[in-house]
Amino acid sequence: MSNYTAVYEACVLYPFTIRDLLMNLAQSRLFRARWSDEIHEEWIRNLLHNRHDITPERLDRTRMLMNATVPDCLITDYEHLTEKLELPDPKDRHVLAAAIVARADVIVTYNLKDFPAAILAPYEIEAQHPDEFILCQIDLHPGLIFKWIKAHRESLKNPPKNINEYLALLQNAQLTQTASRLQEFKALL
Repeated sequence: MSNYTAVYEACVLYPFTIRDLLMNLAQSRLFRARWSDEIHEEWIRNLLHNRHDITPERLDRTRMLMNATVPDCLITDYEHLTEKLELPDPKDRHVLAAAIVARADVIVTYNLKDFPAAILAPYEIEAQHPDEFILCQIDLHPGLIFKWIKAHRESLKNPPKNINEYLALLQNAQLTQTASRLQEFKALL
C-alpha cells in the first residue's frame, strides 16, 4: 500500500456517486483513504437533513461498510489541534486537524476556498477537488485506476449504466475533466 494519504472531506462523501467511486478507488490501495468519525457524522447529518427517504440505519450500515472496506481508515486523536487552527470556516478545522494527524498529502473536497493553500502549506497538505484528485490517480496508475472505475460502473445495478450513461453521471457529479479523459478510454471501461 502506498503512503500517499488522502483525507475525504464530508462534502465528497455526501453524494452517492462520488462516495461510491472514491471508495472503489480506495480499494486499489494505490493511496491511503482516510476520514474521521466526525467527518462521517457531518455527511450523514446533512444527508438525513436533505433526504427524508433515507433512514439513519441505512447510513450507519454504509458507515460500517466503508470502515470495514478500507483498512486503517479512521483518524483519531486529532481533537486537541482543532481549536488551534485557523480556516475561513471554523467548522472545517476538524478536517485539517485530522489531516495533520494522519500526515495526509491531500484533502479531497469540493470546497477548495475553505482550505487555502497558504494555510495548508506549512503542513505539506494540498486541497484537491475530487476531479483533480481522480485525474492525478489516472495519470499515476492508468491501468489500475481504469480497472477500478470499470468495477464501479459495473457495480451500478439500479439501473445499470452503459459507458455513455456512466460518463454523463460523472459529468453531472462535477467530474467533468475525469469524464472527458475517460472518453478516450471507453473500450477499457
